[in-house]
Amino acid sequence: MKAVELGRIGEEYAVSYLQQAGLRVATRNFHSAFGEIDIIAENEQYIVFVEVKTRAQNCLGAPADAVGRQKQRRIIKTAACYLLEHPCELQPRFDVIEILTASDGKVISCNHFKNAFWAQSGADVFCL
Repeated sequence: MKAVELGRIGEEYAVSYLQQAGLRVATRNFHSAFGEIDIIAENEQYIVFVEVKTRAQNCLGAPADAVGRQKQRRIIKTAACYLLEHPCELQPRFDVIEILTASDGKVISCNHFKNAFWAQSGADVFCL
């Protein structure tokens, strides 16, 4: 199965998972000059910026391991762009959802890492 198809399957599953967990999906695939955020969701307390990583079960390493510090910085900067366009009073949170699929694309596991990373300083956000 192609990576694009796996990514689509994973994002669809993650949206459903987040909605079942009580979050409202505000937008998907938000782009800025710095990158993309797969899902932006909200509840009464948080605005949640979600990176979804989907892999076939026979891949090496955990899908979430692909969200290294450089990727985190791009997500944080993109989140800052989103918040400039859509101001809100909610606390930002950065989550990672990793999805493993069988060879036919069926989801076999989903791990949700809440607060997977955070903006460590203003430099993470404002060195635009």
